[in-house]
Amino acid sequence: MGHILFALLLAVAAVLLVAGGRLRERYPIAVWYCTGYPRTALRILWHWREVARHTDLAVSPSPARTLIADVIVTGRPLRPVAPRISFPKPTRTGVSLLVRLHPGQTPELYKAAVEALAHAWRVHAVRVTSPDRGFVLLTATAVDPLQHPGRAHAKPALLSALVGILEAGGAWVLDFRTVPHWMIVGATQSGKSTLLARLVTQLAPQHVALVGIDCKGGMELGLFESRLSALATSRREAAAALGALVIELQERMLVCREAGVRSIWQLPEKLRPVPIVVIVDELAELYLHDGTRESKAEAEQCSVYLLRIAQLGAVLGLHLVVAGQRIGSELGSGVTALRAQLSGRICHAVNDPGTAEMTLGDLAKDAVAAAQSITAEEKGVAICLGADGGWSRARSHLTTIDQAREITAKHFHLTPVLPGVHRALLMADGDGAS
Repeated sequence: MGHILFALLLAVAAVLLVAGGRLRERYPIAVWYCTGYPRTALRILWHWREVARHTDLAVSPSPARTLIADVIVTGRPLRPVAPRISFPKPTRTGVSLLVRLHPGQTPELYKAAVEALAHAWRVHAVRVTSPDRGFVLLTATAVDPLQHPGRAHAKPALLSALVGILEAGGAWVLDFRTVPHWMIVGATQSGKSTLLARLVTQLAPQHVALVGIDCKGGMELGLFESRLSALATSRREAAAALGALVIELQERMLVCREAGVRSIWQLPEKLRPVPIVVIVDELAELYLHDGTRESKAEAEQCSVYLLRIAQLGAVLGLHLVVAGQRIGSELGSGVTALRAQLSGRICHAVNDPGTAEMTLGDLAKDAVAAAQSITAEEKGVAICLGADGGWSRARSHLTTIDQAREITAKHFHLTPVLPGVHRALLMADGDGAS
């Protein structure tokens, strides 16, 4: 009888395990709210004092001192007091709680303790933000959503592209109206090209002109040529196209001045020029030269034109996406000046720590370590930094070359014509042939 009961219990346990696994796979958010959140919240509340003491977040008040005659009598040291916390609130992917800082404490203490907190609470990661003076917000992610990214959804809008999913579970959207220029850095096969393909396919159905600059003979961006208003495949062509775009900038400035507005978005719709997104694949190819006068002059031209577009393009509807394996000062002072104008930063897995520091360090020091922790196996995973200085771990949706080619060809009829850029490229080809 005992053996039969034991076998039944094992069978029930097996059914529950299988059913639980299927439920977690099909309804992960519901299962988290019902089972994962209560366990995690209880774990946080039960262990908070001990965790705070071991991570030096708890503070021991100074013992009382009394002067008796000429002798100072000091009381026994008091037990360390943990900071006060709010009740953990559930989120779609974890929990969040507000911590009241002790006098003299700063958010940096909590940023240094995130790994210990994650291990103690048995969660994937803990992020620290400071919503108000004297408080920090601890946001814990229960599991890594980037391991099995779902299809996040976002409302389509002009000049915005849904490219992936954020670690917090939300949609990863590149919005050029909010952040006008982006820099994308990553080693070979880190996911940089996949992100560019995804970006092109998201912008293809919109009333947007796409200009590609791919000095590797067009091997990457040439795959989407059917939806590009222009494609430069050499530095000579790139200099010509960028020069024409600078002239386009000047013409748009004149239109805005005559209309008495400061941005093309304040113009009536019938007068508003089409927005242009310039995508540069492997920026180093524009800056490296062989030392000859002609090659050096072309590189300097490209540097000046790119900088002017970055400085003036935001309000005039010209936007930059600059990609490369490394975009550092070794390419020249022009690259450093350009990088300062690119407030949107995306860093995939990189070959050396200096590249992560160069990409993110001037805007968000604490994001550098997160970027360095991305492994070569985590393809598509990146650290995304916006204009507000906040950063997030994210992963782009996989977009194959065939999918990108099919989508861009489908929207071929939406490709705007840029006469000035087209003429400049024809002239550059003619000069090259002669």
